[in-house]
Amino acid sequence: MSKHSDIDTDDDKSLFRQAMADVRRLNNEHTPQSPPKPKPEPRQSEADEARVMSDSLSDEFDPIDTETGEELLFSRTGIQKQVLRKLRQGKFAIEKELDLHGMRVEQARQALSIFLHQCRNNGVRCVRIIHGKGLGSHQKQPVLKGKTNRWLQQRDEVLAFCSARPEDGGTGAVYVLLKRG
Repeated sequence: MSKHSDIDTDDDKSLFRQAMADVRRLNNEHTPQSPPKPKPEPRQSEADEARVMSDSLSDEFDPIDTETGEELLFSRTGIQKQVLRKLRQGKFAIEKELDLHGMRVEQARQALSIFLHQCRNNGVRCVRIIHGKGLGSHQKQPVLKGKTNRWLQQRDEVLAFCSARPEDGGTGAVYVLLKRG
């Protein structure tokens, strides 16, 4: 090393010390390195909750979208959700109706079988079957409701069925969508 570079280095060090003479070391224990991050705001969750509240209080709310556990609902594989939703909303024209009220199980089974056969032969697409809520039966249990549920699922001509809207019998009746002729 040359003498010249040693002098430059000593002068640089001296100048640096002079410039730093008034500087004091920071205490790192209490001074954050970066400002604290803000707490996350659940904006999307809040927006979703607001939308649910708004929808449930609006005219667009459809009680069909809520289930109580008493509803009957069945559809064959391949039936579009839109079709099932339209059926649940009662938007298909009811072409025929069968009332099973007051019938014994065997009478109801036979009446249902004949009814569905006639509907298929006549090209009927949508029907309503009233099975009742069982209020007049033993222990107030809906016997024909459960039977109707199983019988309809066993019939090839039945594409889908669901409990009717309240004004059409509610959980005491079903809308049934049938195969075309």
